Amino acid sequence: MSKQMDLTERTLRREDKFNGRILTVHVDTVTLPNGETALREVADHPGGVAVLALDGENNVLTVTQYRYPFGKPLLEIPAGKLDHPGEDPYAAGLRELEEETGAVPGIYEPLGRILPSPGCYGETLHLYLARELRMSEQHLDEDEFLNVERIPFDEMVRRCLDGEIEDAKTVAAVLKAKLLLNL
Repeated sequence: MSKQMDLTERTLRREDKFNGRILTVHVDTVTLPNGETALREVADHPGGVAVLALDGENNVLTVTQYRYPFGKPLLEIPAGKLDHPGEDPYAAGLRELEEETGAVPGIYEPLGRILPSPGCYGETLHLYLARELRMSEQHLDEDEFLNVERIPFDEMVRRCLDGEIEDAKTVAAVLKAKLLLNL
């Protein structure tokens, strides 16, 4: 068996380009495994959470909201960013679920983490599964406008596989839950 190459890229220089409310952007000069140099454009993000919430009839609580970068509304599971780096994702997921849908789960468990776009986007997204829902009131942020809908789980699976649902966190959470719960 051949020896594995060390694939680590080492940062030589960092040049900050933008510091916004949600993202910071920097361009790094790195040394490649072969000794050459290259540029890496990176958008840092504090991280996020997404919650697949199933009601007693195996319907998924979804939110549809306008996503400006794509110029259209997208159907997604409830989600949000961590308020600051180091915030407990478990608690943040509970907060986002209740804020966006009014749901409070009796059972709440992790579905793992995903890296939405690791080529340039420094976000870790924590996925959760919520069941035994008790409904209370939504508490939307002042700049948040969305529609909540309940969609049968089997329909969500079909729509993910057909490409109708394009949101990565929703597709990942639905398909993970399909395999883990044997629904």
